[in-house]
Amino acid sequence: MSDKKRILITGGAGFLGSHLCDRFLAEGYHVIAMDNLITGSLANIEHLFGREEFEFYHHDVSKFVFVPGKLDYILHFASPASPIDYLKIPIQTLKVGSLGTHNLLGLARVKNARILIASTSEVYGDPEVHPQVEEYFGNVNPVGPRGCYDEAKRFQEAITMAYHTHHGLETRIIRIFNTYGPRMRLDDGRVLPAFLSQALRGENLTVFGDGSQTRSFCYVDDLVEGIYRLLLSDYPLPVNIGNPSEITIKEFGEEIAKLAGVEFKPVYQPLPQNDPMKRKPDITKAKEILGWEPKVDRAEGLRRTLEFFKEHVPVA
Repeated sequence: MSDKKRILITGGAGFLGSHLCDRFLAEGYHVIAMDNLITGSLANIEHLFGREEFEFYHHDVSKFVFVPGKLDYILHFASPASPIDYLKIPIQTLKVGSLGTHNLLGLARVKNARILIASTSEVYGDPEVHPQVEEYFGNVNPVGPRGCYDEAKRFQEAITMAYHTHHGLETRIIRIFNTYGPRMRLDDGRVLPAFLSQALRGENLTVFGDGSQTRSFCYVDDLVEGIYRLLLSDYPLPVNIGNPSEITIKEFGEEIAKLAGVEFKPVYQPLPQNDPMKRKPDITKAKEILGWEPKVDRAEGLRRTLEFFKEHVPVA
């Protein structure tokens, strides 16, 4: 058996999971990716398949999870993460956050591994506190269309803390704010892929509501750095990782159109139910505990992301 540290990354064929596979391989780990490919894609990790220190398991973590050999770390990133998915597969979304998390916490306990779970800014719901601090408990509708995701993640945090306090398990909780970059699904319904795809096809950009709602976009490389630092830290409570540079959706559409070299022509649609009006992380904890803050500004991050989309968006 190699003396390399071994890490299991669930959701390893997804947007974030695949970037995490790249990072931990670069850091000298043996990486085991696990994904049921409901929303992930093998295209995201096909460049890794020839590598001896990389394994892939096609498996649904909401069923019993077995991995042979030692495990040092687990990153639980398996979950649908787009509003389109919540509406299409709400029960799988709930199961991966609840049953899947339970299975992986059990595996971490058996393997004596440290586990980091991917939570989300959605635990804050449509926030009444701005920017959002980790101590804010949120404003979430448990029975609305987004409830399957928000409540799965809130339960995930609760059971993770229970394993930490009751069993002494080494756990870490990251609350991820809007993240973007190469390998995002073109059709995932989130604002950046939608805007970029529409701009590249020369279509009008779909803006929900009046476009005054805000988001704060973090480039994927910055997020991965934050995850890496949090995993190796000794801090068990939730930490926000995101970019506090806030922008309205309308302004964001204007930026994307300009970048793609097209005129900004918005088409306004009704705002989806319980869609958060504001989103901005307070990253004081990440700065103080992890020495982390984002480094890639939005102009540079969008330029890199546009290059990826240009290669993948079919243009008539």
